[in-house]
Amino acid sequence: MTARRITADMSLLDVVAAHPATEAVFRSRDAAAGACLLCTALFDSIDVVAARHGLDLEALLGELENAAAGGSGAVG
Repeated sequence: MTARRITADMSLLDVVAAHPATEAVFRSRDAAAGACLLCTALFDSIDVVAARHGLDLEALLGELENAAAGGSGAVG
């Protein structure tokens, strides 16, 4: 199994700075979160943001990984 390049304890800023394609994944969660995640939670970790906004952490991490690897961001 390949190690994840994106982990739940990383901040949104760190993820987007290292992997710009992940911005679209975060933006796709804005409606479900009821807020612009990159506007209001840029310095928070992915796991904190997921818990605060009721997002599926594993699905989010999977989509972020896919986007970082050059995919569309969507999985399955």
